[in-house]
Amino acid sequence: MAGKEILHKVKDKVKDAFSSSGPETGKGKTKLSGKRVKHGYHLVKGKSNHPMEDYLVAEYRQVGEHDLGLFAIFDGHLGHTVPDFLRSHLFNNILSEPEFLSDPETAIRNAYQLTDQKILENAAELGRGGSTAVTAILIGSDKSVKLVVANVGDSRAVISKNGVAKQLSVDHEPNMERQTIEQKGGFVSNLPGDVPRVDGQLAVARAFGDRSLKKHLSSDPYVIEETIDEYTDFLILASDGLWKVMSNQEAVDAIKDCKDAQAAAKHLTEQAVNRKSKDDISVIVVKFLC
Repeated sequence: MAGKEILHKVKDKVKDAFSSSGPETGKGKTKLSGKRVKHGYHLVKGKSNHPMEDYLVAEYRQVGEHDLGLFAIFDGHLGHTVPDFLRSHLFNNILSEPEFLSDPETAIRNAYQLTDQKILENAAELGRGGSTAVTAILIGSDKSVKLVVANVGDSRAVISKNGVAKQLSVDHEPNMERQTIEQKGGFVSNLPGDVPRVDGQLAVARAFGDRSLKKHLSSDPYVIEETIDEYTDFLILASDGLWKVMSNQEAVDAIKDCKDAQAAAKHLTEQAVNRKSKDDISVIVVKFLC
C-alpha cells in the first residue's frame, strides 16, 4: 500500500495529545485486539530558567484495519522548537512510509532520517537546538498487539513483565560511541565533575537537530519489537529527568500497585522531584488490561 493511500485511510481517533503548551497531565483509553489499554501522562518543569523543553504525544489512530497507539517523549535542548517540530511531524512521517505495516523497523528508521533532514534544512527557522526522542507504537491486529520502540538520545522506554523491569531503549551516551565520533573528526570530553560530552557540548551521541554538531552526531534510532502478552503489566516512557534519579526497577516498583495510569505517571514525577531531580520531567505510563 502506498504511503499516500495509508494516509488517506488514517482515521484520527485522538483521545489525548499533549505538548508543552497544553495541560500538564491527562489520560486516555482504547481497545487493541481485545486488550484494554489505558494511558496517563504527567509533566513537571525543571529548575532551569529557560521555558519547558519537554514535549510528548499520547494518542490513538487507525491505519487501514489496524488500530494504533502512538506515544512519544521529546526532550529538547537549546530551545523548544525542535521537540515541538517532532511532536507535529515525526509520527505522520512514520505512518507515511509505504512499508510501515509490513516492515515497521525500516519505516521508522527512514522516517527518523527524513525528519532530521527536514529539521536541518529549516535550521534558520528552528534554531540551533536539538532533541532526544523515544517513540512507542502499539499495533493491534486480529490476534495480537505488537509494540515497536525506537529512540535516539537518553529518553527511555521501560516495560514491566510480571513485575520485572526491562529496558527497551538504549541510552546513547558519548563514551559508548567514542570511536565513531572520533572517526568522524569529533571528540568526547570527560571533564571532572561533568558528564561526557560530544565536542565538549552535548551529553548524548544521537539526537535530532544540533546542526553545528551534526557531522559528529547520528540520528539513526535504536529499534526493537516486543509482543504485548498476558505477562505484560505496563510501559513507562520518560525523559532523563526521571532516569537520572531512579533505576528502571525502582520506577516499576513505585507504580506496580497503581491502578490508574495518570496517577502512576504523576507519582513517578513526584518521586523524581523528591529525589532532587532538577531537569524537566515528563512521564507516560501505558497499562495493559485483559
